[in-house]
Formats: sequence, C-alpha cells, structure tokens
Amino acid sequence: MTDRRRIVAGNWKMHGSLVSASELAGALAATTHEAGRGLPEVIVFPPFPHLDAVRRVLEEAESAGTLAVQLGAQDLSIHEQGAHTGEVSADMLLDCGCSHVLVGHSERRTGLRESDELVARKFHRAADHGLIPVLCVGETLPERRAERTAEVVLRQLGAVLELCGGNMFERAVLAYEPVWAIGTGHTATPEQAQQVHTLLRGEIARTNAKIAVGIRILYGGSVNGANAAALFAQPDIDGGLVGGASLDAKEFLRIIAAV
Repeated sequence: MTDRRRIVAGNWKMHGSLVSASELAGALAATTHEAGRGLPEVIVFPPFPHLDAVRRVLEEAESAGTLAVQLGAQDLSIHEQGAHTGEVSADMLLDCGCSHVLVGHSERRTGLRESDELVARKFHRAADHGLIPVLCVGETLPERRAERTAEVVLRQLGAVLELCGGNMFERAVLAYEPVWAIGTGHTATPEQAQQVHTLLRGEIARTNAKIAVGIRILYGGSVNGANAAALFAQPDIDGGLVGGASLDAKEFLRIIAAV
C-alpha cells in the first residue's frame, strides 16, 4: 500500500458554544503524542464564530509541544469580496488561521441546494487562495438502492475535474460521505466504502496518475471508535471525516488512536 499520511478530521457542524468549542479544542490539544511517521494529521472544523477562539487554544498547545491540530472551516464563498452579506471569503479564513475548508458537504448540497457547479467553483476558489479543499461526495439512500452510487459520486467529482483539472488536486483531500450514513448510526461496510474509494482514485488517475496515488480519500458517515480501525484498514481509505463522534474528545481520540 502507498504510504499516505492518514487524516482524522472532525466536523463540529452547528453545535456547541464558544466555551464548549474551546474546551473541546483544549482537550484534543492536551493529548500528547510521540512524533513519528505514523502520526495522523488531525483537523477540526468548528462553526465560523468559534474559529478564532479555537485557533488560539490550538496555537497555545502547539507552542507547548503537544498534539498539533490544524484548523479548517466548514464552507467558503465563491466571491473574493464585496456586497455579499453573510458570506465568508477565502482570505478571511486564512486570516483566521485556517489551512483547510470543506466544500460540497452533503448537508449543503441537500439542505441549501448547492449544485455541483457551485461546489466546483468553491473548490477552485479555495485551492487558488492556498487553502486545502476537502471535497465531499456521496449518494443518498434512494440513489444507493437504485444502484446509482457510481453515477452520483463520479458526477460530483467530475464537475470539479472539469473546472479545475486534475493538477489542482495535488493539494486537496477527497471525502466519501454516503448521505444515508451521516448521523444515522448506519455505516457503510469497509468493503462498500473501499469500493467507492477505489472508484474515486481511479477517476483522478484518468487525469493525473501521480496525484491519484498520493491523494488522501477519507470516509465519513457514523465513524466511531468501534468501527474506525476496520474502515481505516482498507487500502484506499486514508482516514475519516468524523461528525458527531468528534464532539466527544474521548471518542474522537479513540478514532485517532485507531489510525
């Protein structure tokens, strides 16, 4: 198996308060790890209003030599600046200390009707400004039952490849999140997830084989400390994009340990 550094990312969604977000960040950062090749990359994605407070906690911990946790945002605007009330630009996220940003999360695709084309433009904006986009793709339960999983995820990925090309994935992350598994307690089996991850990596390889080998593809959807090891043991699953379990420091650390 290719040596790709594993990632465990926590999407905190619209949960918690300023105090709870800071406490959670502190609990993660206070856990010390021996530096080494096997250390996973850890990223947290707090709500926008909590970014600066979480950044301060993480920076203080990093200066003390504890676990390095990176900061990401849950979304960004396609606009550079201007009269776009409520939007947050890539430069603003960089000012807050973000290194990563989610694009195309299923809750935005379904709840806010974000199109594949809009997601592609967000991906391009993020990458063009030096942020690492984490592109989320995944099918709904009716789509899986209709055996349309491959069609859906390739369409979602294809929109980004068409606009951005394969080279822009050199500093990007993919996340396969079957919508039917997010927050439901139902998880794709390791074999089901591996099948889709192989498909996604193969599609990237069609445009750039070298980047396809190195790109990290995460699995998301009811990942927890009990099932993480079996999922991460698959050759094309390079870590997890964790939702609810990332709000519990002990459980999130169990997932990190599973890597």
